[in-house]
Amino acid sequence: MSIRDFRPGDEAALRDVFFTAVHGLASRHYNPAQVTAWAPVHYDALAWAARLQANRPFVAEIDGQAAGFADLQDSGYIDQFFVAAAFAGRGVGQALMAHILASAGQRRIGVVWANVSLRAEAFFAHHGFAVERRQVVQRRGVRLRNARMTLRIDP
Repeated sequence: MSIRDFRPGDEAALRDVFFTAVHGLASRHYNPAQVTAWAPVHYDALAWAARLQANRPFVAEIDGQAAGFADLQDSGYIDQFFVAAAFAGRGVGQALMAHILASAGQRRIGVVWANVSLRAEAFFAHHGFAVERRQVVQRRGVRLRNARMTLRIDP
């Protein structure tokens, strides 16, 4: 497995990672309407590309195939953290989290935080994140529960 920076041209592969993560993994914690609202089949490819270009995610690859991706903003916010369903349980999330936390240290980011799905909450807790608050968000008019989780990094 390797982790690299996002490159233009990654958009479609990362959309597949996102889609399979939500439909194949998070669907165990959310109902079909919630999953469809979160990751619809039809999407705005230009808006997706713009979001990825703005977020500059790290991309985990196995045998040249995108297996997961995650970003870390200068504010410490993790906007996107997804592992493709086909690669679940193979250490992709662990590798991405280690990369994010190392990047936070190098960039002197003292607090890392994310709005974490029910599916990912235990994973983030395992890495030392604590629930700051529970929240309900809307995606395309459908309500989904998640948690704001925070990790304070020692200087």
